[in-house]
Amino acid sequence: MFLENPGTAPQPIKVENVWSHKGRVVIKFSGVDSIDSASRLKGLHVLILAEERMPLPPNHYYLWELQGCRVVTDRAGRRVEVGTVTDIEPTGGVDVLHVATSRGEVLIPLAQAICTKIDTEARTIFIDPPDDLLDLNA
Repeated sequence: MFLENPGTAPQPIKVENVWSHKGRVVIKFSGVDSIDSASRLKGLHVLILAEERMPLPPNHYYLWELQGCRVVTDRAGRRVEVGTVTDIEPTGGVDVLHVATSRGEVLIPLAQAICTKIDTEARTIFIDPPDDLLDLNA
């Protein structure tokens, strides 16, 4: 495991223990033995190697897997390129994809009813948007 201060190189850190508390993951790092020393880690990114990540259930994705994906519609066998995912906005409910298009940014809810197929290997998200969704923010 690594800790990273944005803009600097990740630094390795040893994990002593991991547990769940009130729906959150708590990580006990070696050498961090007080709340005061832990508070100095606030704002750092916790990184793990890709091969050590937890497998997700079907229809769940790591946000980094969606970043940079192509977004396309596929209606009656006709594929139309919408754009590319530039960001994913967590909302506390349904996350929102920020998609760069030739006409500007479009916001697309990351809902199964709209994002009908996500192929992370092909880096493609197939959508079936409601009428006018793609014109709301353009």
